[in-house]
Amino acid sequence: MPDAPPESSPTPEERLTQQQSTDAWNANAAHWDEYMGEGNRWHLELVWPEVSRLLGDVEGAAILDVGCGNGLSCRRLAAAGASVVGIDAAPAMLERARQRSERAPIDYLEVDATDEAALLALGEQRFDGAIACMVLMDIAEIAPLYRAMARLLKPGAPFVFAVQHPAFNQDGASEVTERRYTAQGREELVYMKVTGYLDEVASWGVAVAGQPAPQPYFHRPISALLRPAFEAGLTLDALEEPSFAASETEGFRRPPTFPPVLVGRLRA
Repeated sequence: MPDAPPESSPTPEERLTQQQSTDAWNANAAHWDEYMGEGNRWHLELVWPEVSRLLGDVEGAAILDVGCGNGLSCRRLAAAGASVVGIDAAPAMLERARQRSERAPIDYLEVDATDEAALLALGEQRFDGAIACMVLMDIAEIAPLYRAMARLLKPGAPFVFAVQHPAFNQDGASEVTERRYTAQGREELVYMKVTGYLDEVASWGVAVAGQPAPQPYFHRPISALLRPAFEAGLTLDALEEPSFAASETEGFRRPPTFPPVLVGRLRA
């Protein structure tokens, strides 16, 4: 179990670690899997459509799923004809993935995405593409993953990632409702107030209501999210900000002009 969440954001001496993230996902595996299943509204309407579009045709391709969780993306890729390797640092999540994927040709491996050597052991220039769906904000250090990805992918192959939008879906973002009265009646406008966007901070949070343990979130502004990828030699050729068409989302109200998800495509 991870340490109890501190009352405020951690100081540098209390820096949250990858091991705490892994411990949390092990503790929450059953609860998360039962809630998520084969995808919630966020995944089905925001994340997966953009990830699959940017990844392109995967029939006959070797695809790596980083932070595969219960394997829901792996199963979609396999159904589309890909040869899939799913990696995750949490063995409890991998067990859930294997239980749900008994008949699917997917290789699930316990690999920490911050361990560059373990990533490279998967095979240099082995993969025709890779994805990381809602994972990078759970990883304490992303530079080793980017460096490894530049060598794991074949030249020009895509690495598609999706994260919660660092500007509009983080601890420093809050909703502000304004009510005004006109001749037509009462009108409510919802705004976003954002603070601390450029601060790279780690904090405890909850992904699914009722989960047994909180988990660390590693907030990075877009510049910090992409800089180590560029330093690793990856290039960015697509960036999308999917949003729900209506203001009602799962668990909170959000104007459609403030996207909750950021999806990008990097290439080796």
